[in-house]
Amino acid sequence: MRSRPSAEKRRPSLFWVLASLILPLWSCMVRYRFTPDSKLPNTGPFIMSPNHYSEIDPIAMGAAIWHLGRLPRFMAKESLFKVPVFGWLLKATGQIPVRREGAVRANGNPMGAAEELIRREAAVIVYPEGTLTRDPDLWPMRGKSGAVRLALETGIPLIPAAHWGTQNLMPRYGKGIHPFPRKTIEVAVGEPLDLSKFEGRDVDQKVVNEATVMLMNEITRLLAGLRGETPPSELWDPAKHKQTETGRF
Repeated sequence: MRSRPSAEKRRPSLFWVLASLILPLWSCMVRYRFTPDSKLPNTGPFIMSPNHYSEIDPIAMGAAIWHLGRLPRFMAKESLFKVPVFGWLLKATGQIPVRREGAVRANGNPMGAAEELIRREAAVIVYPEGTLTRDPDLWPMRGKSGAVRLALETGIPLIPAAHWGTQNLMPRYGKGIHPFPRKTIEVAVGEPLDLSKFEGRDVDQKVVNEATVMLMNEITRLLAGLRGETPPSELWDPAKHKQTETGRF
């Protein structure tokens, strides 16, 4: 089921210009197949956390959110906002700067970004794995705490999601895209993660770790449904396989 366009999406903005330039070309390369239960809140802020296995995933999931009626935003490295023209574009479209060490920042205030999301009733995509999965079969790997911590500290709904098919358009660490024939990307959007069991507790490392496992398990469950396969019994842990968690491998 598709959500009807939000007031935010109906309001003229730079997103309209970008969508009119990018989406027609993107639609020539990609068609979407959403699960029947995939929907997004029509109003209010939320954090979407999808799986990540191709460098073209952000475009794929950004377009998916647009199709579901909301405007997508991302948390991008703070240094990118200093790049001429590109930095202006990031700011103009409401993207969120993130420090290298992972602290969310807006106007010098670590919680300012979340406050801005709430004020604008905006949606933001946060990849909980932090980088492309190291799992050889492209299943989600062990998650990091950014998305969960933001949700726990603000009460903003955290929505797990999964997609499958972008690897056919651009393989993991691929050097180019393969637009033809047209690719199908399947998308499943879950219900907001139930974090009620953590209410009233300090947001310490134990709570964050437990909630992160909940999130990654739900993303994996959604992906298993799209793939029609049984996922591994344990999330891939790069450290156990003597892999770094960033950079190509």
